[in-house]
Amino acid sequence: MSALYYQGKKEQLAFEKPDGRSADRRHHVRLWQVLDKGTTGRPVWLGAATFDCGVGLSHYTGQVTHHIGPDIDAERDLLMRDLREAGMVEALFQISGIGPTLFGRNGGGDRYYTNGEIEIASLVVDGIKRTDPPSTLPPPPLIALRDQLWRNVSDAVTQEIPKEGR
Repeated sequence: MSALYYQGKKEQLAFEKPDGRSADRRHHVRLWQVLDKGTTGRPVWLGAATFDCGVGLSHYTGQVTHHIGPDIDAERDLLMRDLREAGMVEALFQISGIGPTLFGRNGGGDRYYTNGEIEIASLVVDGIKRTDPPSTLPPPPLIALRDQLWRNVSDAVTQEIPKEGR
């Protein structure tokens, strides 16, 4: 797994989850500790989730690289679902991030799109599995409406992207 950097700092933790038997298809999560202590006195981590959907040449350098799947929200949602199903989440909520991006490109030139929202998960203490569902703070009504509009727009746009570009 290649290193990624946030504010000049390489991730401290990185995980991958295979998707089938081929090494060119896998889910990645990279994590950076951004605060030693948050409001609850526990460390705060920032994560990035991507899906390697194949091997090819970088659009910018021509070097062999893994290409990412363009729907980065799907990877974020998969990570949150996996953490919930594992019983590792106490609480979930969403905050507004950078906003929607329909035609973004990553550092390797791969296309991506996102609603730009940030999902926050407060994890269990000491890895003790939770049996109850996590408490979830719903988004405000205007944010929920915007998210629904985004899903409709992104669904329409992705129909226009050739399959190899997704």
